[in-house]
Amino acid sequence: MFKRIKYLTFVSFLISLILALSAAAASANDIQDISLEAFFDNTMKSKLEKYHIPNATVSVVKNGEIVYKKGFGLADIENNILVDADTTLFRIGSTSKLITWTAVMQLVEAGRLDLNTDINRYLDFEISPRLEKPLQKTIEEPITMTHLMTHTPGFEDYPDILFRLSEDDLLPLNEYIKNYLPARIFPAGEVAAYSNYGTALAGYIVERLSGQPFSDYVEKNIFTPLNMNNSTYRQPPTLDSPACIAKPYRFINGSYTEASFEYIMLEPAGSMSSTASDMANFMIAHLSGGAYSGGRILKEETAKEMHKQHFTYDPTLGGMTLGYMEGVFNDKDVLFHGGSTMLYNSGLYLVPEVNIGIFISYSGGNHLLHSEVFQEFMDFYYPITAQIKGVPGEGSRERAKKFTGEYQMNRKSVTTDEKITSILAGGIINVDVDEDGYLLVTNGGETNKFIEIEPGVYQNLREGRTQDAFGPFHKIIFKTDPFGRIMLITDGPLTYSKAPFYSTMSFTALAAIIILLITISSLIYWIIMMILGWFKRGKNKSSRFSAIASWVGICTSITILILFASLFSSGIDPVYQLPKEAYMPAEGNPLFHFIPTLMWIFSCLLVPFTVIAWWKGLWGRIARVHYSIFTLAVMGLMWILNYWNIFIK
Repeated sequence: MFKRIKYLTFVSFLISLILALSAAAASANDIQDISLEAFFDNTMKSKLEKYHIPNATVSVVKNGEIVYKKGFGLADIENNILVDADTTLFRIGSTSKLITWTAVMQLVEAGRLDLNTDINRYLDFEISPRLEKPLQKTIEEPITMTHLMTHTPGFEDYPDILFRLSEDDLLPLNEYIKNYLPARIFPAGEVAAYSNYGTALAGYIVERLSGQPFSDYVEKNIFTPLNMNNSTYRQPPTLDSPACIAKPYRFINGSYTEASFEYIMLEPAGSMSSTASDMANFMIAHLSGGAYSGGRILKEETAKEMHKQHFTYDPTLGGMTLGYMEGVFNDKDVLFHGGSTMLYNSGLYLVPEVNIGIFISYSGGNHLLHSEVFQEFMDFYYPITAQIKGVPGEGSRERAKKFTGEYQMNRKSVTTDEKITSILAGGIINVDVDEDGYLLVTNGGETNKFIEIEPGVYQNLREGRTQDAFGPFHKIIFKTDPFGRIMLITDGPLTYSKAPFYSTMSFTALAAIIILLITISSLIYWIIMMILGWFKRGKNKSSRFSAIASWVGICTSITILILFASLFSSGIDPVYQLPKEAYMPAEGNPLFHFIPTLMWIFSCLLVPFTVIAWWKGLWGRIARVHYSIFTLAVMGLMWILNYWNIFIK
């Protein structure tokens, strides 16, 4: 009897073990056993309703096959045309870069391009070895293709010459590349700063080495072998098929407003239009080591090299492969790339460990929807239960204090009048520390609590672990940038450097408000005093001087008010969510031709008037103090305008 009980117990144990292992294997590896259609139908419909997204498309691949594809919403609301995953094209924005980098790797594989050679060798113009301000020095380190592919060439960014609404405003790639060469502001290979120009430059090199237009090369060597018959970089799409493009819309005041077709100035960096089915073929090829349907776009070793990490600041962080961003989602390594135009957003995610790829694209202008859907997919099919817990260690609060402050994105302009976009375009992270020693990090309006896991390295404590705008944001580390400033680093191709107090958003905004209030109040004061003066019969020795000084003050005040009005006159377009200057050629405000000159003239006059008034004891003390405050305010404004390059055109 005892032996029988032992035997039954052993058999029960084996059965339980087998069932447990089978369940684990099914949960982790066989997503086809759970209804993908139910998951994506429910998730996408919920997200589209929540964010007022008019149209979207999704494809999922696993083990070399398309296991799910579907369109959502209307490609054309007016004509009631549904989205079709096979034939409806979406603008995929910077996700286009993955195709560009694949083209680059084909040339590397063919021996026509070396990843670590100075790219000047492949160009018909020269990129200077000189770094512009603030470093202002010549360096020996050249820019290589690896630097371009990992977004570490050190270029500044020009955001206002990326989008256009008319084909007539587009420049040929070679003309753009030469006419809008950005300044080098970081040594190559040292600072991750996402660069559209860098990708376009790589596309131009593809043109030169292949001897054919970039779009022609891609169509012949990538789209055709992968049966991506409804994909193109051409603007607008010209295809020999009945495919149509999903119209872009934005939800405004309770209804969808249709937008114009967006033209991308930098073709290889983001002009591609594609379908969910076509992008599924692309994902299959990359997950299969470059193979697709009996053919290849890359050798297996080339694909492995492309997917291998080539840049990171720390082994614990995701970095950059040759084109893909890296991140860890639910303990799984993920290669991904997002893409955004003014109205379209896309995300492509590869999970090599389980051989799964997901592509999501939509219009409506919500840059986080695709990352939310992917995170929920991972939570549903590959859940993790472990949560990061603990309390800050001894001395963590004191160590964290040096990291507090405002951090600005290193993807920025330094030498042009677009410099101020670094604080106006949302590229800011604020860091604080609470009484317990937790680091409070605010990014995109959301505050996350981080705990120190070692000096300078912090882990996010939040339970949801949803992806932020530019990466997973699960872990951050602090290092020093080439300028000696503290640099905040997270996964992917973006870094943030701690801003000195005088360049922070809070200081700049507060200073501008104070100067504006002083200007308005001074203008009112001088006008009132001049009106009162007209009724006075008596004159004193300072009347002529006072009149001239007052008129200089009045003219300066009016000039300042015109300046502020002209700076903010365009506002933000409700459909494109950008100032008009960001997507239309600058018409040139004639006021800007005169305002800088007038400001300098008036500034130079205010100082001697102030000095003379105090030296000779003119006016009353209160009037002299007021004039001095106004003069200091104008001097402060001139410094701010100069610092942010406002008058550079």
